[in-house]
Amino acid sequence: MTVRRTHIVIPQALVKEIDALVGKRRRSQFLTAAAAKELMRQRQMAALDHAAGAWMKEDHPELKRGAIAYVRKLRRESERRFKKQVTRN
Repeated sequence: MTVRRTHIVIPQALVKEIDALVGKRRRSQFLTAAAAKELMRQRQMAALDHAAGAWMKEDHPELKRGAIAYVRKLRRESERRFKKQVTRN
């Protein structure tokens, strides 16, 4: 991985907390991981915002009684198929 030295300004109290947690020698590693985690979170939030409204209730009548009821129905059907398969063998 190519790295680049950069200058950032962080409140002294935050620096002290980071150093107490990970040590001065691991400060950059900690901040890099924290920034990567936050970037991922921001990208996920943007994707959720972009997808808002993509799911239409009219397109999924099987979920009219709710997702829990639908999943339970699927499980019952699966159990019936399994029992039928077991009794055949």
